[in-house]
Amino acid sequence: MKLIKYFMIAVAIIFALIIFLTSIPAVQDSLVGTGIKNQFNSQPDLHDDSLTALVCGSRSPIPAPGRAEACILVNAGGNYYVVDSGDGSVSNLRNWQVDPSKIKASLLTHLHSDHISDLADLHQMTWIGQSRPKSLDVYGPQGVERVTQGFEDAYQLDYGYRHDHHGDSVAPLDVVGFDPHPIDLTNPVIVNEGGLRITAFAVQHEPVEPALGYRFDYKGRSLVISGDTRYSKNLIKYSQDADVLFHEGQANHILKLMEDGANDVGRPMLGTIMKDILTYHTTPEEAAQAANLANVDHLMFYHLIPAPRNELMERMFFRGVNAIRKNWSSAEDGTMVVLPLDSDEIKITKIN
Repeated sequence: MKLIKYFMIAVAIIFALIIFLTSIPAVQDSLVGTGIKNQFNSQPDLHDDSLTALVCGSRSPIPAPGRAEACILVNAGGNYYVVDSGDGSVSNLRNWQVDPSKIKASLLTHLHSDHISDLADLHQMTWIGQSRPKSLDVYGPQGVERVTQGFEDAYQLDYGYRHDHHGDSVAPLDVVGFDPHPIDLTNPVIVNEGGLRITAFAVQHEPVEPALGYRFDYKGRSLVISGDTRYSKNLIKYSQDADVLFHEGQANHILKLMEDGANDVGRPMLGTIMKDILTYHTTPEEAAQAANLANVDHLMFYHLIPAPRNELMERMFFRGVNAIRKNWSSAEDGTMVVLPLDSDEIKITKIN
């Protein structure tokens, strides 16, 4: 008993000492300063010697705690391409300390708000203090130039304020803004250099036309990003023999429960929205069938509608998938897929 008593006294003394020391301004400054240095000096390992995909947003517009809207950063040998930039996704990239200087371009699958809303933040992340050699390249479907022009018009005052405050060395106006590249699907290869080939292809997301998916081939490894689509034979064609297929997934049976629940509590407009979106996305079972027909090694679900909030909802969401295929996973924000070169290995991990 005495030993326990002395131990408790020692713990109390140490606790009181910590409280006392951390109340001293010099100690506070030292501790916080050290933390700041460590943060500024740390960058995540995105495996620049591989073809890597980092999920920076895994949900749809339906809110889900801890998830941003659609975004996947693809790293091909140290060159980063950000596919879509939904709400909260660029904050993820910043929080993870992703190196902005390595971001070469933004690729948009289509022009829905939940895929473009953080484009202005991606621009600022790659512009301020980054010595960017030119305006940010943005590839996307026809109409992308209207989107980038709209962002530029909205942010003209911001560009000027930041330049006036920081000057050319930090906020140079000669490289501010976007350089849009509307994709012509008769010439679908949009990047072909350094062993990397990026190919755009059409998917089915009517009334959104055109809507695109992207295939990345890099030194013998490959991954495909579906964007938003219904079951698509063209996606199956362009996904043939890929190492990994990132495919959206929508649990229509859960949405039907949401539709009924909204109507039952007197919110018919919300019920109508839940009903309307049933027809232009892919169910998890359909995505699994597409992955099988494309002979992909691994299927990764993202852009989850609605994103599961707990284990029960996740089991409901993917009901039936295991009966169709075994090699599949569900993405969260921070999920990272690493495809080492000169290998067939597929590593699935989390950032940090």
